[in-house]
Amino acid sequence: MTRPVVGEAATSDRPTAGSGLTALQPAGWPTPKGYANGVMGRGNMVLTGGLIGWDENKEFPEGFVDQVERTLTNVLAVVAEAGGGPEHIARLTWYVRSIPTYRASLAELGPVYRRVMGRHYPAMALVEVSDLVEPKALVEIEATAIVPD
Repeated sequence: MTRPVVGEAATSDRPTAGSGLTALQPAGWPTPKGYANGVMGRGNMVLTGGLIGWDENKEFPEGFVDQVERTLTNVLAVVAEAGGGPEHIARLTWYVRSIPTYRASLAELGPVYRRVMGRHYPAMALVEVSDLVEPKALVEIEATAIVPD
């Protein structure tokens, strides 16, 4: 049975290509938008720590959307150290200080996400937390990537 490449419609008959990841879509479930219900792959597993939106000088951009962009860029920098790219990210877990802020930013987040990650939508979870270690951080993201051998 052929499953769709992550980020493609769950009804696709296209085999996995390039990323080595396959979206898992149980029969009869609604097709998710902007994420996958599950992902499988084979290769070298890369686990990031919780990364935040500061730069190499530990400076944060202003605002939630700009911090998300920088955080995703930081995630990709770590994955690149293992030879991977956005297409190899199997899972993202987002920790945000405010789900209402996240929801209010959705129209801006879509283009920012696609600019950094392309049209690759891994399994994702989003959790609101009361605080993060760095006082200026508005978002922290952990990633799991599977980079083909």
